[in-house]
This record gives sequence, C-alpha cells and structure tokens, in this order.
Amino acid sequence: MGVWRTRSKRRPDGAIAVAQYVRMSTDHQRYSTENQRDAIQQYAVQHGMAIVKTYADEGKSGLNLEHREGLKQLIQDVESGETDFEAILVYDISRWGRFQDADESAYYEYLCRRAGIRVHYCAEPFENDGSPMTVVIKSVKRVMAAEYSRELSTKVFMGQCRLIELGFRQGGPAGFGLRRMLMDERGSSKGELRMGERKSLQTDRVILTPGPAQETAIVRQIYERFALQRRSEREIAEELNAAGICTDRDRKWTRGTVHQLLINEKYVGNNIYNRVSFKLKEKRVRNPPEMWVRANGAFEPVVPLDLFSRANALIAARSEHIDDESMLERLRKLLDRTGALSGLLIDEQDDMPSSSSYRQRFGGLVRAYSLIGFEPERDFAYIEVNRSLRARRPDLIAEISEGLIRAGGRVDQNPISEMLTVNGEFTISIVLARCLRTHGNAYRWHIRFDTSQHPDITVAIRLAEDQETILDYYLFPRIDIPPRRVRLAEENNGFILDAYRFESLEPLYGLAERVPFQLAA
Repeated sequence: MGVWRTRSKRRPDGAIAVAQYVRMSTDHQRYSTENQRDAIQQYAVQHGMAIVKTYADEGKSGLNLEHREGLKQLIQDVESGETDFEAILVYDISRWGRFQDADESAYYEYLCRRAGIRVHYCAEPFENDGSPMTVVIKSVKRVMAAEYSRELSTKVFMGQCRLIELGFRQGGPAGFGLRRMLMDERGSSKGELRMGERKSLQTDRVILTPGPAQETAIVRQIYERFALQRRSEREIAEELNAAGICTDRDRKWTRGTVHQLLINEKYVGNNIYNRVSFKLKEKRVRNPPEMWVRANGAFEPVVPLDLFSRANALIAARSEHIDDESMLERLRKLLDRTGALSGLLIDEQDDMPSSSSYRQRFGGLVRAYSLIGFEPERDFAYIEVNRSLRARRPDLIAEISEGLIRAGGRVDQNPISEMLTVNGEFTISIVLARCLRTHGNAYRWHIRFDTSQHPDITVAIRLAEDQETILDYYLFPRIDIPPRRVRLAEENNGFILDAYRFESLEPLYGLAERVPFQLAA
C-alpha cells in the first residue's frame, strides 16, 4: 500500500490555500477562461478558500496531455511535494480533460489525491468526496466528455465531407496551373487568394480555378508529352528546367513533381478528401481509395479527362505486368544504392513503379520495406513530416515578408536560396525546427544553419510535437551563429548561444525600420 500524505496550507486569515486550473479549446464561449475563473472564484469564497496559484492551458485540446503545459506543470509541482496549496479547483470534469481513455483522466486526479491534494469540480452537482456514488458519477462524466469529442469529430468530418461534395476546397496549396478563389456565402467571387493568405470569414468558401493561360498551357503540354509523345517524367522535368520554368513553389522540377502533377485529379476538376485520416490525435492513416470522399467535376478542368485517363493508364501499366518479387527486387537494388528508402526517392527513379504502386500492391510502403528487410531507424512518419514542412515553408516566408512590409520595410526574396533582403541592408534566413522525442520522452529541436549564404539574421521557428503549432521563435544574429547545428531543449534558460527568444515575430518586424541587431532582451 502506498503512503498517503496530508497537508495543511492555511493562510493567516484562515482561508485554505488552493490552486485553480483553467482550460479552453475552441468549443464554446461558456468555457472561456474568464468565465471559468469567475465560477471558480465564487466557489472558493463560498468554501473559505483563497486562490494562490493559477495553471492555464488556453487554446489547447483536452484529448491528451500533449501540449498542455499548464496541466503538466501542475502535475509536476504536485508530485514534487513543494506546493503551497492543498486543493485544486477546476470548473468541471471536461475542463480537466476529454481524454479518450477515461482511466487516463482518473489517473491524473489520482496523482494529486495521492499527494494529499484534492481536486474540486466547482460546477458539478456533486461533492468530490471519494464516496462510491461520486466515483460512479465521475466515471460516467469522463466517458461523456470523451464521447463529446468523438461526436464533435464526427460532425466536423461530416461537415467537411459535405463541403467537398458541394465543390469547395478544404485546405492545401492550389498547385501549378491552378489558383484558389474565395467565394462568399452567396457564391459570388471575392477575389483570388495569394500564397499564404487564408479566408477571414467562417461563411466564406474556397474553390479551385484555372491559373494564368501560360501556366495551364504548360500543364496540358506536360500531359501531352507524357501520354502522347511518351516522354518520361524525368525528361519532361529537364525540359521545363531548361526553359527556365519553375514550379508553383519557385523551385526546379524533378521527376517526382512531374509525377505528382500527372496523377492529381484536381487537374480534371475532381475534388477529393480523406486520403489520409488523423482523427482525435490518433496515428496518421493512409486510407484506401474506396474511403475517399470525392466530387467529380467540381472545378473547371485544366486537362481533358481522356488525356488524364490516358496518362494514368500508362503509369498504372508500368507496374501491372511486374510481379511482386520483381517489384521487391527493384526496391532492394534501390536500397543497396542509396542506403535508405522513401516515397520521394522511389518517385525519382525512372526504372521503378511509383510509390503509390507499392502502397497499393503491398498495403503500404512500410509493409513493402519490411518484406525486403528494411526497417527505418525511427518512426517512418518523419518522411511525411519533412514533406509537410517543405510545403509549409513558403507560406511562412510569405507571412514574414508581409509582416516586414507592413512595418514599412522593402523586402526582396532570392528565388533560389529563399533568403530575404530587407531595405537592401540585411538578410534573413528562415529555418523550421521540427520537434523530436527522445527515448526518455523528452523533446529536442535541432537547428541547422545555412552558413553558406551568410545571412545576417537566422529566424529559427520551433514547432510543437504535432509539427504544426508554432511554439516560439529564436533570432540568431550572424555574429553569434555557431559553426555547427544547435540542439534546443524544452527549456533553454537565458540567452542560448546569444540567441533571442520571442513569442511572436513583432521584434523582427521592428527591424524593418531600425538598425539591424538592436534586439531587446
């Protein structure tokens, strides 16, 4: 049996010292942190308590403990035994969390109770006194909180599917030869959305439309050269690069980028959703085609359907007459040559079926890898993460450029290095640092500097574990950039390597009208 500790934290006025925990995601105004604090304060006054500390998680999902720094800190303080309070006040059970496993919610409360600190749910119609009836009610409430998230997820998914069927675009860049058009609730055009721009009204919708005539002509030429002239993806990429034509990301064409253009149904006007599932913080899953949500003919096509079908028939035929063992043998040879495997690497090979062919034939790339004895050293998801980061980087650069311009600066971007020059005076390089989890469940971020370009300032953007949420920004002036990469931990006390940490990019934007490196601590 464990040792149960009791404690008394009375203030001089006789009030019981307590802490409060508040959390708000985005589900309802009634759960705003201000409303929670008001209700908790009333409860404290009525029960002779005084709030001495606040733990808060604002804009955080309650599905698990990830990214909930407030609750993590609370549990850590409680387990350390050095708290200055003897109870914790929470608005209701759902604010403690909508954990999909009700036992997880109970476990975190148990850790507090084991340390002698009770948790009070101020808006619940029962006293959390440990009685059998209270235990039953809490269990039911925890299941209801989890079920609410599941139902909400289903409703959101169904709403997104409905919008797809109506022909509206659900996120993602338009692609070469296409543009995103903003529509109001009446279906009237509100203008084109540029790279990095988002809709501002919930009732607005986005559709895809053909881009400039020059781009759409190039898209059709790509299909014709592949389907009619039987040119390979690599040959087409080399011809485009030789003509000085860049992708929609202002990058050189590769075999892989040409291949992706050839197989994407948006070029014949089809709207497709649910290729990949990532619901309620669960593992990312690639869905089979029969689970895709589609609306054929939703957009104005750029390529005729018969030409698209002919191109994709040629792609499918490349693996149709190759048996399983031959496909695996080609995969083994690629592994022998490169020492590693990825979908991008496979799509860059001329003498191999595409990565999608391996997925369809063997039920996924990881499954195909296992059949030839290749096991990635770490979670294979990092390949998809890197792909996502590469796609997101141009939007972040555009956002930073716009911020500098709003601050009164003049910004020029090098199309090759993507480095920004501000007012013709100093240069800025943007680095995304993805979150890595160590074997000890700690978080680390590796920052690799582009020393070959000698930027005056490097902006390192530190991402959360979901690889989407931005945690903070580190600004490294050139004089302090180390000769090798830097590894950041969860907490980096003081000036790490003389870098400057900020919660927003406003200090950087201020440089557009000030002398470089005048950064306030």
